[in-house]
Amino acid sequence: MPAEEQVGTGADADTWADFAAYVAERRPVLLRWARAVAGDPHSAEDLLQESLLRVLPHWAGLRDRAAADAYVRRTITRQHVSALRRPWRREVTTASVPETWRPDERRTPEVWGLVLALPGRQRSAVALRFYEELSIAETAAVLGCSTGTVKSNTSRGLAALRRVADQALAG
Repeated sequence: MPAEEQVGTGADADTWADFAAYVAERRPVLLRWARAVAGDPHSAEDLLQESLLRVLPHWAGLRDRAAADAYVRRTITRQHVSALRRPWRREVTTASVPETWRPDERRTPEVWGLVLALPGRQRSAVALRFYEELSIAETAAVLGCSTGTVKSNTSRGLAALRRVADQALAG
């Protein structure tokens, strides 16, 4: 990497050279650790790169070079845990795209009766979101509130409908 590009990393030329030599020597060992942590080779490559980018700015302050492996392994582990906490990691993917929900004409009066029993704000949010099929932003514009309010009212309304449905199935 040219010296001009090294300046952007916050590392001087000596630090950069020392770090590059370390990575060149220890990369196979660190990659094995990343594979053990991540579980697959593709994620391990990304995890190692992200971790090395995190370590580089602190490289000059590392007192004991013998402890560098432990420092990098701890960074890899922490990066992996952080990645698992990201919201998109909790989403469940499926092999096929589900069909768009359409209300069953025979059951719509029953469901609509339950929706009418909801408090006004929840009823409005659920009706606009699922009967009128408006987006969250469109629903917020119609109701004159924030998107967060639409989300919370929809969530509460659906939770109430689920409780009623569970009670009906149980008894």
